[in-house]
Amino acid sequence: MNPEASQLWRAPRWALAVLLACLGMVGPFSIDTYLPAFSGIAQALDATPVQMQQTLSSYLFGFAVMNLFHGALSDSWGRRPVVLWGMLAFTIASLGCAVSTSIGQLVFWRTVQGMSAGAGIVVSRAIIRDMFPPSEAQRVMSQVTLFFGVAPAIAPMVGGFLFVHADWHSIFWFLVAVGAALVLANWRLLPETLHKTQRQPFHVGELMRNYWRLSTDRRFLLLCLASGIPFNGMFLYVLAAPVFLGEHLGLAPTQFFWFFCFSIGGIMAGAAVSGRLAGKIRQRRQIRHGFVVMFLISLLNIALNLLLPAKAWWALPVVGAFAFGWALMVPVVTLLVLDQAPDRRGMASSLQSCIASLANGLVAGVLVPLVMHSTLALSIASAGMMLIGLVSWHWVKREVAQDRP
Repeated sequence: MNPEASQLWRAPRWALAVLLACLGMVGPFSIDTYLPAFSGIAQALDATPVQMQQTLSSYLFGFAVMNLFHGALSDSWGRRPVVLWGMLAFTIASLGCAVSTSIGQLVFWRTVQGMSAGAGIVVSRAIIRDMFPPSEAQRVMSQVTLFFGVAPAIAPMVGGFLFVHADWHSIFWFLVAVGAALVLANWRLLPETLHKTQRQPFHVGELMRNYWRLSTDRRFLLLCLASGIPFNGMFLYVLAAPVFLGEHLGLAPTQFFWFFCFSIGGIMAGAAVSGRLAGKIRQRRQIRHGFVVMFLISLLNIALNLLLPAKAWWALPVVGAFAFGWALMVPVVTLLVLDQAPDRRGMASSLQSCIASLANGLVAGVLVPLVMHSTLALSIASAGMMLIGLVSWHWVKREVAQDRP
């Protein structure tokens, strides 16, 4: 961590967590705000459902590709410049989406949105480890996850309101305002947390070699899979929300917020419990608790879909309980990932986010279109995502135990 960390931020710890969580909120706002307007955008731009799905997958692939560079650039140039330039680019991309007149233009600017949004998410993780030792970092990571959870709950409500009372363009104008506010807030408040002695030279060739070494590190990859893939067990429901909520559960666009209240409520509750457990129980035990919750809920989800017709009263709480299990274990696993490259945590955060985003993009572009027609298929796919993470953690947990309590 930065040896001068105590001098960089004198305000309460939770205030820094709020600032970093706001950076992390860019991603959920970019995805969830416009979901209630899917059908309206498709009609206005004469787009097919597959083309509309591409506005999601293009965002996620752009997010994944550029994430390879956000963290590495922050290791060389500092955390603050990368955050500020990233949020400025996000604001411009949101403006491009707002004035789009064709589906092709919208897909392009959504790609640019994805490429820029990752700056805040990736760099904020590195900032946490710049500023705090491991046990304290877990508490702050949990606080960030807790505050971060507010965004996906608010975003669809805002999007639904704007779509109903204005039009779909207003949703992206709202994102322009969000981006501009983040540029101003971080310009005024965010300190440079990377110590000058810890800066790394930026050479593309050397960077690619380092990425190759890290991406072929068995422990790093398994930890990335353990933290990121189970998230898709919940995220595929977010990506399929227009069909899952509108067609299967019969909810109106203005009622989509109920789904996000349950799912994000689960994330916030899991993050709160995770923060309270930091330093009190063994990390392996906390991770195991999270996977046990997700495993049991996945079985329950499949059973309910086999036995009962799809109804919001049971389907939404199930997704929320799954999200609770994921949030209980992910702050711990994320910190384990970052500590696999203690001298290049920005790079490690970039590669972790890239792997997770590639998985998200594949789920959005390939898996969701295949399973969104059936709630049973969605539940089986969700369980499959959880099992990939569970098996990955099972393979790596003994190695991690040698380094951590």
